[in-house]
This record gives sequence, structure tokens and C-alpha cells, in this order.
Amino acid sequence: MIRLGYRWLKRIQKNPPITILDIFLEKVQKHPEKPLILFQEEVYSYRDIDRWSSQVARVLQSHVGMKEGETVAVFLKNVPAYIWVFMGMEKIGCTMACINYNIRSKSLLHVLSSCEAKVVLTTPDFQAVIEDVLPTLNHEGVRVFYLSDDSPTAGVEALLGRIKSSSAEPLPVSFRAHITSKSTSLYIFTSGTTGLPKAAIITHSKVLQAINIFRLCGVHSNDIIYIPLPLYHGAALSGVVSCIDIGATFVLPPKFSVTKYWDDCRKYHVTVVQYIGEIMRYVCNAPKKDNDHKHSVRIAVGNGLRGEVWKEFLNRFGPIHFYEMYGATEGNAGFVNYTGKVGAVGRTNFFHKKLINFELIQYDIEKDEPVRDKKGCEPGLLVTKITKNAPFEGYAGDLQKTEKKILRDVLKKGDCYFNSGDLLMQDREGFIYFQDRVGDTFRWKGENVATTEVETTLAGVSFIQEVNVYGVPVPGHEGKIGMAAMRLKEGLPFDGKKLYDHAKDYLPNYAIPRFIRIREALEITGTFKQCKGHLVKEGFDPAIINDPLYFLDDSEKCYVPMTQEIFSSITEKKLKL
Repeated sequence: MIRLGYRWLKRIQKNPPITILDIFLEKVQKHPEKPLILFQEEVYSYRDIDRWSSQVARVLQSHVGMKEGETVAVFLKNVPAYIWVFMGMEKIGCTMACINYNIRSKSLLHVLSSCEAKVVLTTPDFQAVIEDVLPTLNHEGVRVFYLSDDSPTAGVEALLGRIKSSSAEPLPVSFRAHITSKSTSLYIFTSGTTGLPKAAIITHSKVLQAINIFRLCGVHSNDIIYIPLPLYHGAALSGVVSCIDIGATFVLPPKFSVTKYWDDCRKYHVTVVQYIGEIMRYVCNAPKKDNDHKHSVRIAVGNGLRGEVWKEFLNRFGPIHFYEMYGATEGNAGFVNYTGKVGAVGRTNFFHKKLINFELIQYDIEKDEPVRDKKGCEPGLLVTKITKNAPFEGYAGDLQKTEKKILRDVLKKGDCYFNSGDLLMQDREGFIYFQDRVGDTFRWKGENVATTEVETTLAGVSFIQEVNVYGVPVPGHEGKIGMAAMRLKEGLPFDGKKLYDHAKDYLPNYAIPRFIRIREALEITGTFKQCKGHLVKEGFDPAIINDPLYFLDDSEKCYVPMTQEIFSSITEKKLKL
């Protein structure tokens, strides 16, 4: 860590600073024909990505009119274009906003506005989504382009033909002359603790910190890395830039598929896999096969892996070394469990504490705030000190939400700490364990769900007076699943079909509440915040809840009355969620 930290400091202190683009171009010179991306039956070498990125950079600059410092939003699935667009924007000093392709309508308009995107690059796969918001984008001066040969949408130009015919010669450094280590390289969107998605500012300096992940885990240039996470995800992009830094090759599946997981690993001779806990649970739940042990995977790098899934994975698939990590997209510090202790996200000691300045402070979940006393702090909520070398860059265009993540005067007057919003625990041996999230966010299907965003969306249904959204734990599943307690408008009945249609139209699948609880009144705190604690504890068991309960039944395309039979099927893992 000390060696990598020193290397990072040297790079960002240069004038101009070393960026991920410089590292990429260095690898292009070193081994131009080496594969960088393996995508289905296609192979893209370092030189291929370099040439494509130069071509798209020229088109964005000369035809589209992008200038250094401006933002291009990328609304794409997992395709190689994601990487050459990223490198292309680096070549002309533009910022790439990585948009979650599951979001729709108001949420999509919000994220594009928050990062001040001038242009959206997408494909005809999202024709309906784009056409839904296109009038508003046109009004706001945001232009949309398809990375395809033809456009099915009036007013949206297809750029791929122009890109293919443009020059692939290197671009002059003068095109990115004003880039510093503090310039924004990426916007990665996080649900955070409240409201609509927030654009976390990822500077060039922070990208250079992210590239150390695989080096810390013993990954080398001969490895083939499997990255099945969506590329709008901070972890996936960290994996990509880390792969570039060590000069390795990565496999990019179009999306995660449990049935193709090990087949892909064998086909491409994968030696390192990147994961989130939910992926490993799916893999463990797949039917057992005789060849489960037949693969080349030696290392797994990721986060959110539950202890029991970890043990089951090792028993079933063999001695793979897991490097479980902890970190937040916008955070200023993290942990790596380099010892492989099952369930831990890291380990601290005297030297580690000197390198990463963090505290675990007592937290009042009911009041949703840290507890302060004369001693200062108690274990619980992870906070990390904000310093020159560990800054918190905050969120684009949202000073209020940036300030909300900063705790001041924690240990002594004048200090500043980043509030992670996560509860962690440390044992006597110094191992650190993730416990839970606090505030108005829960995690499901590997995604953060902001309850206030879901509440705002559901409030648009005609028969709902008030709604309170929260996550409830489900046996055998990672994270928490969405549940909504609601008060109906006087005289109006609950309409399960209407609510189902509205939720499907306006929310990504992972954010749609699976359970509905009808209440006569919704409790609030003295500061008018929705009370969630006791609702979370009561869960969705019809045997202990007297209120009417409903369950989202995809086969019926409707919310249906919750029965003890449905409850048993879920708890016994017979019914898939």
C-alpha cells in the first residue's frame, strides 16, 4: 500500500499529471496486439481500442462540437464501445457520465441535468426510452446520438458510419491541455442516502487510486479477468482501469448470466473474477454439475459477499482466494481483506490506521444520526477523515447533499470526516465486518435503492395518499427487498393492477416494491421523517401483521393478496424473487 501510494503521488504531482489515458497509451506502445477485451466472439486489442477511441474523439470534437471540460452521458449496455468512448473522451478532455440503463423518464432527465450533459450517446436498443424524454432534452439543448449505422428516431443522428470513416491517427495533447489531477474524469451515479441518483465526482486523481485494486490482490499481466458487472457501476470501471494498468485482458459479457458463468470462465481461460455478493449467491444457487471444480479461476475480487455464501462457494468450486473489499464510489478510503478471513471486509492494525484515518462511531438508527458524547465517538458508523490526499469531491451540482455527507468536529474542533452511511464492526483481532446501511437506502440485486425516489414515483398513483418505502430482509437473499406501507385516499380502493403497471413503467425492476402494506395512518417523527424501524422489523409475515398485505405476482401482472402459502414459499426459497 505504501509503494502504490507513493507511485500514485508521483503520478498526480507531475505537470501535466499522468492520467489513465497516459497509462493506456503506454500499454498500446508496449503490446499493441495484445487482447484488451474479449466480447462474445470478438477480440479487441489495445491498438483496436486506441484507434476506435481516436476516431470517436475526432467525431465528438469536430462534428458534435464537444469542448474540453464538457460532459457526454453514456447510456449503453455492456459493449466494447463503452471503453473506446471512455478513452476517446479522455483524449479531448471531456467528462464521461455513466448512466444506469435501467432508469427511465424523470430519473433519467434528473441525472442528465445534474451532470450538465451536453450530449447523450446511446443505441437504438433504448429507442422507446429516448423518445419518451426527447422533447424535454431538445428543449434543454441536450443532443442525442446513436452509436449505430442507422437511426430509427427522427431528430437523433446515427454516428457509427461517421466514426468508422474518421481518422484513427493520435490526437495532439493540446486537445486536453487544461486537464489537472483535480479535473473530473467520470460521473458515477449513486443513490446515496436520500432522493434521486447523485452524480459522484470521480477526478483523474481518484481514477489513479482505483487502478491499484488488482495490484493489491496479486493479479498480474498474464491474467484473464472476468467482469460481469454493468459498466455504469463504479466497481466495474475500477476493474477495467485496473486491468489496463497491469496490461491484462478482460472478458466482458453483455450481462451477467448464471447459466453461462462457468462456461465463459472455461471458454476464455479466466483466472480472475470480479464480483458483487449477489452474483456469487446466484452462482451457488445454480444446479450442481460434475465439472464444478474444472476451471482456472484462482482469485476473486469484489464486495458484498455474505459469510455463508463464501463458505459454500469454496466448498463447491475449490480453493479460490477471495479478496473481499469495502468502499463507496464517492468515498475517500476503503479496506481490502487480503488474508481471506471469511466474512471480513478488511483488517486494521497500527500501520493501517496511520495510512487510512477512519473511526467507527456510535449511531442512532431511529434518529438517523451519529451519537456524540464527551469522549467523542463509539463503534458503529464508519467515518473517514477528509485530508489533502484523501479528499471528498462530493456530488455535481448539489452542494447541499455534498455537505450532508460531511461530519464536522468529530474528534476535535475543526476536523472533517466523510460519512459513509454504513455500519461496520471490528473484532478483537482487528478484522472489520460490514453490518448494514443506515438512512434511506437499501441494497437489492446489487443496486442501491433510494426510498424517497420510489416514494415520489408511487405517490403519482391516483388512489395513494401517502407512501413509506423501506427494505426488509428475506431469508437466503443478499440485501433487503422493497416494501411499501401506504395510506389510501378516502373512499378509493387499492388497485393492484394499476399499481403494478405504474411501477413497471416508471421504476427499474430492482426498485419496485415486492410487498405492499395498507395502513390507516403512517407514523412520522418530530422532524416529520417517516418512521421505518418498526415496519422493517415486522417484515412481510401475514401471521403477525393485521394490516392488508399484497405481493407482486409477475405471472398475474398484479399485486395479489399476500397469503401464508406465498410467505412460506418465499422463506423456503421455493418462490424466486
